[in-house]
Amino acid sequence: MQFSELGLDPIILNTVSTSGYTTATPVQQQSIPAAMNGSDLLVSSHTGSGKTAAFLLPSLQRLLTESPSKSIGPRVLVLTPTRELALQVEKAAITYGSGMRRFRTACLVGGAPYGLQLKRLSQPVDIVVATPGRLIDHLERGKIDFSRIEVLVLDEADRMLDMGFVDDIQAIAKRCPADRQTLLFSATLDGVVGNLARELTKNAVRIEIAAVPHTESKIEQRLLYADNMDHKTRLLDSLLRDADMTQAIVFAATKKSAEELSDMLADSGFASDALHGDMQQSARNRSLQRLREGRTKVLVATDVAARGIDVAGISHVINFDLPRQAEDYVHRIGRTGRAGRTGIAVSFAGMREGGLVKNIERYTGNRIEIHTLPGLEPTQRPQSGGSGRPASGNGRPRSGNGGNRSTGGFGEKRSFGGGERNHSAGGYGAPRNDGAPRAYGDRPPRGDSQDNRDRGARSERPAGDRPRSDAAPRGNRFDNAARGSFDKAPRTFAPREGNRAEVERAPRPDVDGNSVEYWKKRESEAKARPQARAYGDRPARSANPGAGTGRSYGSDSNRGPGNAPARAGVRGRFKD
Repeated sequence: MQFSELGLDPIILNTVSTSGYTTATPVQQQSIPAAMNGSDLLVSSHTGSGKTAAFLLPSLQRLLTESPSKSIGPRVLVLTPTRELALQVEKAAITYGSGMRRFRTACLVGGAPYGLQLKRLSQPVDIVVATPGRLIDHLERGKIDFSRIEVLVLDEADRMLDMGFVDDIQAIAKRCPADRQTLLFSATLDGVVGNLARELTKNAVRIEIAAVPHTESKIEQRLLYADNMDHKTRLLDSLLRDADMTQAIVFAATKKSAEELSDMLADSGFASDALHGDMQQSARNRSLQRLREGRTKVLVATDVAARGIDVAGISHVINFDLPRQAEDYVHRIGRTGRAGRTGIAVSFAGMREGGLVKNIERYTGNRIEIHTLPGLEPTQRPQSGGSGRPASGNGRPRSGNGGNRSTGGFGEKRSFGGGERNHSAGGYGAPRNDGAPRAYGDRPPRGDSQDNRDRGARSERPAGDRPRSDAAPRGNRFDNAARGSFDKAPRTFAPREGNRAEVERAPRPDVDGNSVEYWKKRESEAKARPQARAYGDRPARSANPGAGTGRSYGSDSNRGPGNAPARAGVRGRFKD
């Protein structure tokens, strides 16, 4: 069916034909007329089927009529799970709406500065494409008005729910007018997606278009088994050096793996870039721009790039790590073979990942052919059931005695209580089944003495270092310290007569501290105090103020010539 048969306005038809599209896809053939009638839609379709045009073209048709509201808020709101998909949807909206007068869009995504986004929202805007997290930020700041919204679009709704945006989506939907039109697009309409759809839509038209890829898909799928991580990297290096490879996207399981793999490829001479969720939006945009311009040959990415990347030059998609969800596999390989082109999807699988391969084949309905590369064939055989340990290269079990561990291997399970153990092959001495303390050879047990409680087990110490049974218990250093000098009785000193400390501790009568008699008494007591303590045979310091206050060491001959007293405040060795 041609786009001209769908009832679109000539302005929109002109921009669509200018973009190179003349024939509508199945999802566009059913979704565009139903959306133009004003019905809510629940659309299930696989990636690459043209869903973006399926909701943008009828929304642009609605924008051709004047809005009854005079606010500056958006008339069409599109929610997407990732920044890349939001940027791609905005780019498509600008392309399809290029023939419309005063047509404005805004893209609200995380990782981008608020200033430009606030500037866009300060003017009348027709279409806003946003990720739920950043849109919630603008809502809480009061920077966006939803009173003029006529169409709410949820693109890749299943992916948004998987990322935990269900609460944000419900909060956004409650802020939108109740008489809006809701268009929900998802790979599946079951489970949580179905519950959300029933909550947000009214009498929705359900459209399901080939939930899985067609068997006549032009994407060739291959499966390579790898023994280990080193085998994986050698397989990847061989594939990327193939002459038929023009551009490739390599999918890794984690952000750290994507960074490490990209660095490794760059060190090997490949023009590679990384793309994951922890990167700033500007860095992500630069990576995608270099990929579109052909300057990047290999893009190593996480599942953040599984949706929303449409680059015509991608010839290979390589799943370095298999996805945990079969739906993600479909979106990953959909990055190649776009718009009727051919592509190759290669998946690496470990010997224990047969179950993941079976799930993918069950979901897609197609069997993935197993391939090998000359000189890089796996040395092990994959587990057919997809669970348990893989068989070794010769098909025998890992243990040489057929799994019986009683006579070899690791022996029986050891019990650390009082149960009986098998010591026929030597080891720890006689069986212990009476609950007695463990004995080593002919040595008596240590017992549970107070001194041995902190020493712990010393089974790894040589025999010569073990204490003899007749030796005195050593204990630990803290016990010895407690029994040593720290436990001696404190020294007692008899108070000397006139000891100041004792005088001060004696009870004192109530006196008047402001009286003249009190201070005269204190002065006489001070003069009557005994002389300072003498050291050795040195004479005591004179209490005469004229003799100075400096300390004197040795005989009085050190006082200087003529046995003159030292100057007050200076030690005797510092002479005049």
